[in-house]
Amino acid sequence: MKNIKPYPTEDELPPIKTVNEVDFSAKYSYADYLRFEFEERLEIIKGYIFRMSPAPSRIHQGVLTNIFGPIYNILKGKPCHVYTAPFDVRLAKKTQKDKEIFTVVQPDLVVICDQSKLDKRGCIGAPDIVVEILSPGNSKKELISKYEVYEEAGVKEYWIISPEDKTFFRYLLDDQGKFQPTKLLTEGEKVTTPILPGFTLILEEVFQD
Repeated sequence: MKNIKPYPTEDELPPIKTVNEVDFSAKYSYADYLRFEFEERLEIIKGYIFRMSPAPSRIHQGVLTNIFGPIYNILKGKPCHVYTAPFDVRLAKKTQKDKEIFTVVQPDLVVICDQSKLDKRGCIGAPDIVVEILSPGNSKKELISKYEVYEEAGVKEYWIISPEDKTFFRYLLDDQGKFQPTKLLTEGEKVTTPILPGFTLILEEVFQD
């Protein structure tokens, strides 16, 4: 009688080599995400796969650089860290087990002040600041879902920046764990945050091409 190899356990499932093997109607965990071997970047939000935009435009990358620079400079010698995509942020709920994490995102920029949240894979838990720079590829469903998971995870500040409209919008987490919207800002205005004492973001410089 032939030896019959048992069905592989979840830890032994084969790699997913092409994006064509992904079932966009199915639910995935971070354990599944680790099986992806293709180059296309995907995010998992509440278990569902979202395609990320193609290579960001030059304008997008310019805005990202103009935000990263001032934050990086103010953080020199301080415990907070700033990272830009691709950088995995795992928003775990009840457990940190890979197979039970159903949201893995790659924001354009994050600031993390709790070093215990950092590991060799990226960040597990809510960053202090999350920055998303809008592009034509962002869907309304994606933006709504990200708002919900960032609020639920406890992200203190969620910045949304539109290079096309040259606007800056921010949600602040209140004492009840709910996001509160702030004034829409644009060129000629400045941004400060208690998370980064001494930091000032000059929006005219952010949108400068």
